[in-house]
Amino acid sequence: MASLIDTNVLVYRFDPRFPEKQRIARDLLRGRLVDDAVAIPHQAILEFVAVVTRPRRDLDGGPLLNPTRAFREAEEIMRQFPVLYPDAAVLSAALRGAAAYRLPWFDAHLWAYAEVNGLPEILSEDFAHGRHYGSVRASNPFLPTTGGVHELPPMYEP
Repeated sequence: MASLIDTNVLVYRFDPRFPEKQRIARDLLRGRLVDDAVAIPHQAILEFVAVVTRPRRDLDGGPLLNPTRAFREAEEIMRQFPVLYPDAAVLSAALRGAAAYRLPWFDAHLWAYAEVNGLPEILSEDFAHGRHYGSVRASNPFLPTTGGVHELPPMYEP
């Protein structure tokens, strides 16, 4: 199953402040790269660079990555994964999604990439885990697992 990756997955891969999330993000991206089962929205690459280069108080004022490394990592992401770019259909869907699901604009825009491109899943910690937004189900890969499985509610009630 192809999934859309949110910015937080990309950022946690480089964030030593959260070692368990860092491990999960690294393993998830490696596994999905091998399976060719993931797409990255253009928006996530822009947000990734902005987030990892921002100064952090809890890192003595330094960023997660210096700009040179952040740019190099963004280019590497673009080489390794299919990148989805916005068009009129994505923007229109994002407007509808923001209104229908009361999502913040950037989350609605991210959801629209998945909805328009037929991706059934968004991997993100920013959406309600297991909730369906149109034809897209949100899954939080950072939730604690039981036996290695993230329990999701059934797609439809019996």
